[in-house]
Amino acid sequence: MATKSAPKKAAEKKKVVETKDVEMKEVAPVKSQAELDALTIEDIKEQIIILEKSVVSKEPRFVMRVLRQLASTRRRLNDSVLRQLIKNHQSDSYDFKQTLLGYLATTESEDKPQYKSVISDVYIHMLTLVYLLDSKRINDGVPCAQALINKVMSVNKPSMQALGARCFFYYSRAFELAGRLHEIRTILHGRLRTATLRHDSEGQAQLLNLLLRNYIHYSLYEQAEKLISKTTFPETANNNDSARYLFYLGKIKATQLEYSEAFQNLNQAIRKAPQSTAIGFKQAATKLLVVVQLLLGEVPDRLIFRDQHLRLALQPYLQLTQAVLAGDLGSFVTVLERNSEQFTKEGTMTLINRLRHNVIKTGIKSVALSYSRISLTDVAEKLQLDSPEDAEYIIAKSIRDGVIEASINHEKGYMETHDSVDIYRSEEPLKAYHARIRFCLDIHNHSIKAMRFPPKSYNDSLEDAQKQREREQQDLEYAKEIAEEEDDGLL
Repeated sequence: MATKSAPKKAAEKKKVVETKDVEMKEVAPVKSQAELDALTIEDIKEQIIILEKSVVSKEPRFVMRVLRQLASTRRRLNDSVLRQLIKNHQSDSYDFKQTLLGYLATTESEDKPQYKSVISDVYIHMLTLVYLLDSKRINDGVPCAQALINKVMSVNKPSMQALGARCFFYYSRAFELAGRLHEIRTILHGRLRTATLRHDSEGQAQLLNLLLRNYIHYSLYEQAEKLISKTTFPETANNNDSARYLFYLGKIKATQLEYSEAFQNLNQAIRKAPQSTAIGFKQAATKLLVVVQLLLGEVPDRLIFRDQHLRLALQPYLQLTQAVLAGDLGSFVTVLERNSEQFTKEGTMTLINRLRHNVIKTGIKSVALSYSRISLTDVAEKLQLDSPEDAEYIIAKSIRDGVIEASINHEKGYMETHDSVDIYRSEEPLKAYHARIRFCLDIHNHSIKAMRFPPKSYNDSLEDAQKQREREQQDLEYAKEIAEEEDDGLL
């Protein structure tokens, strides 16, 4: 009986525990929109206080802290929140206050006006612009952006540098969405000159990226190359701006047939990008990286196509890679026709068209491995070329480039392959080791540059140590004097 009752008691205890667990679960009350708006306003008020603190302490890190919260803040903005902020936290002397209120729906506000400095006025103006762009109100966003930049350019304070750089980003974004990106190129050039003279590293990095994006948007790659050659990207720029600059630089180099430099720049851009966010940026950079690797004759890593964030976006590029590696010109043309609209939209169509020669070279390499002697007519048929003369020309170019070891008999019309040379007797292993060593050294150098040390506290510690040594020296001298006095007293 005891053995039968034991399982029953255990089951009853289990039921009691389950009922207790169910009873402990409480559904959190759903907050109303007014409560959510009030929380958003309080958060923005705290951000304004931090901005004011940066003005007093002249520390740009407080502004960067606020800008890092912008991604979460912009999702909670609406007409009611922005109207209360403008009415109660922008000074009446701000030139565009009434203009900003005109963009928003009328609501009631209960807070008392609390006027702040110009940095809070500019920050609220920027939030309004971000809200207009997120709401697809581009016609209102363009004049709002123009008014914001006019205000930013009239203020010359170190505390405005980081915030001003972000304002120029949204200014450029507004004109890009309106299809008027070419109109702001002169303003960006002038502002870049001013930022360079003022040693504004944040502004330099942001404006260089905006100008490169402007040139690439209109396919002005030569002007972009001239801009890169005449400017220097600041080493103290943050990782996000550095990643964008390297991405644009890789795209420009790839277009100008400098694939090795483009490959290095794109690799660094992906490494510098945030690992958990910025999925769209990593997708665009990885797509371009895959095409550049194929143009270099290398095989992209299979793990890239298996990444959960990249798998679907890279599906056409996986098919493209398979066609190139197989040397199948028919499959390559099919993939190109099927995804031509997507490739054109992503800006990789020009580079992908260059892969046709790589596909043919891969096919010739496989033919050379399979046959010791083969007629040019059969080569043209296998590679789906138009005539044996085309096959002869392509084979001759492949022999000259060192792709295959073969010779052409022009009289009898065939290709004869030779034994391949041992690769370890060539310079290829040396080049491979050199590339890997350079890659490791680049990672080491960038890691050292990314380290930041507080210079003021370091100097303070040096001064403290120096004062301590002086104090110890004085103590020693004082002890010697006391000892001498005691000796004199004893004598």
